[in-house]
Amino acid sequence: MSDDDPIGAAVKLLARLPGVGEKSARRMAYSLLASGPQFAKALGDAVASLPERVRKCSVCGTYTGRETCNICSDPQRTDDILCVVARPWELDALERAGSFRGRYHVLHTLLDPLSGLGPEQFPLDPLLARVESAHTSEVIVATPPTVEGEATALFLAEALRPLGVKLSRIASGVPHGGDLEFVDPITLGRALEGRRGL
Repeated sequence: MSDDDPIGAAVKLLARLPGVGEKSARRMAYSLLASGPQFAKALGDAVASLPERVRKCSVCGTYTGRETCNICSDPQRTDDILCVVARPWELDALERAGSFRGRYHVLHTLLDPLSGLGPEQFPLDPLLARVESAHTSEVIVATPPTVEGEATALFLAEALRPLGVKLSRIASGVPHGGDLEFVDPITLGRALEGRRGL
């Protein structure tokens, strides 16, 4: 099939990426062709080398090109606050906000019993060991506000409570610049519950 329709084959592969539909994938394929063979080859080489060049950080579990990522290697970061995220790209999003100066722990999964990942299969032990050995005073649970994310947050709270650390959950509410009429009822409810004084 790829010999007869190389653009279609590329579109099918690109469309498998999260957040990329067929239209976006087709636009990407044509943009690659328009950018010239050097760019397409450089991109292909960069993507093909990812599995050999990238590994999980030995401390927090995010993806890095070294044994320990830049965040875990940074002596300016505080060690007593640990932010738990489900995926590496969520760590990236929090870092772009620029307001957190603690450490991270990446789970790489969420509780999802329907897909076969229940409490027995959940990678809890590395987090518990890290919290105990690093003398963590607070754990911020930053799992997404989905059914799986909420279930994971509750599971983590129950597991971490006996360790005596302060537990907190990231707030959720109305996005900056958002219009209230377009915000879903659950988010609005949480925004009202988490209100603060002016």
